[in-house]
Amino acid sequence: MSRFVSISKSLCLLALIAGALSACQTRVSQPTVSLARQVSYGDNKAVETVTNEFGSTDLQMIAEKMVGSLLEDPVLSGRPTLTLAGVRNKTSEYIDTKSIMNTIQTALVKSRKVKMTRSADEMQQGVDELQRQNQSGLYKSQGKAKIGNMAAAKYSLEGEIVSIVKQNATTKDVFYKMTLKLYDIEDGSIEWEEEKEIRKTSKK
Repeated sequence: MSRFVSISKSLCLLALIAGALSACQTRVSQPTVSLARQVSYGDNKAVETVTNEFGSTDLQMIAEKMVGSLLEDPVLSGRPTLTLAGVRNKTSEYIDTKSIMNTIQTALVKSRKVKMTRSADEMQQGVDELQRQNQSGLYKSQGKAKIGNMAAAKYSLEGEIVSIVKQNATTKDVFYKMTLKLYDIEDGSIEWEEEKEIRKTSKK
C-alpha cells in the first residue's frame, strides 16, 4: 500500500512539473501585441511647419538656391571636377550638414555639368578598394583599377551655416544663413559664392 502511495505521489509531482513547464512555454511563445500610431505618407515637397527648428523644407530651399546659382555660373564651363569639403555648423542646434551637401551634390551630378570626386570622408573606401584589387592577387591585370590614376579636383565646395535666435514670452524668431563657396584648390581663390537666408517665426 505504501509503495502505491509513493508511486502516486511521484506521478502527481511529475504532472505538476510538466504543467508548470507547459505554462512557461505558453507564456514565452505568445507574441507581443503592440498598438502603433496611425501612419500616413505626405508630400515630401510640402512645407514643414511642425517646429521652427531647421527642417526638410529649409534643406530643400538651401539646396535649390545653391545649385541654381552655381549651374548658371560660367565657372562650370568645361565640366570641371569638384569635391565636397564640408559645411561648418555654427548654429545652436544639431543640423546634418552632410545631408545638405549630399542633396547639392546629387543635383550637380545629375546636371552633367560637373564631375564629382570622392570627398575626404569618402576617400578611405576608395583606397581600400584599390588596395583590394591590386594587392589581393584575385584580379587579372586587364581591367583592374590602377593606383595613382584618381582624378584630382580643381574646385572645392565648402561653407557654413549660422543662426540668430530671438525669443520672448510669446514669440520665437529664428534666422538662418547658409553660405557656400567654390574655391580653386591650387591658388585658393574664391571662384563662386552664394548665400541663402531663412527666417522662421512661431507664436504661442
